[in-house]
Amino acid sequence: MTEEFDVGGRLKTLRTQFGLSQRQLAETAGVPHGQISMIETNRSSPSVASLRKILGGLGITMSEFFEPETINNHQPFFTPSEMRDLTSLLYQNNDLAQKMITIKQVGDAKAHGLQLLHERYEAGADTGESMIEHEANEGGIVISGEIEVTVGEEVRVLKAGDAYLFDSREPHRFRNISDRPAEVISACTPPYL
Repeated sequence: MTEEFDVGGRLKTLRTQFGLSQRQLAETAGVPHGQISMIETNRSSPSVASLRKILGGLGITMSEFFEPETINNHQPFFTPSEMRDLTSLLYQNNDLAQKMITIKQVGDAKAHGLQLLHERYEAGADTGESMIEHEANEGGIVISGEIEVTVGEEVRVLKAGDAYLFDSREPHRFRNISDRPAEVISACTPPYL
């Protein structure tokens, strides 16, 4: 269907555009120097967390990294086809998650300082045993189905109409343990992706 995205080539292009050596980027991002080299030569595929850290050293988001085309920051309305599918960014090394979870973003989150998402979790979908943690605050409302949300040591199954709001530095996880899809409208600030 589509070509494999060249993570290494894109990172090298951006690093060069910013006028940074591999060592300078590694120091700015707080990662080992060798990691930048391994990624740029495609000898290593970074985890989402590692790539986010490296891109933080460049001051760009995952969305900007994978979809460099410009978005109209002034557009106030969006049809479903105009929303940005971020699923592959989040689950680039997890084919099962890509089939069971859909994450779509409204507009340019970075320009507005707010990431607004439409999330869909098929029955059995799980963000993974490795809990998610990032510098932000997030909240959401379940609009259909049920979703189990874990925040730190607390676990709750939320049904349509229920909501959550927490500091994203708390380890968290989302699982659909029901037999039907669940949909959530969520927001995150500052933007996570």
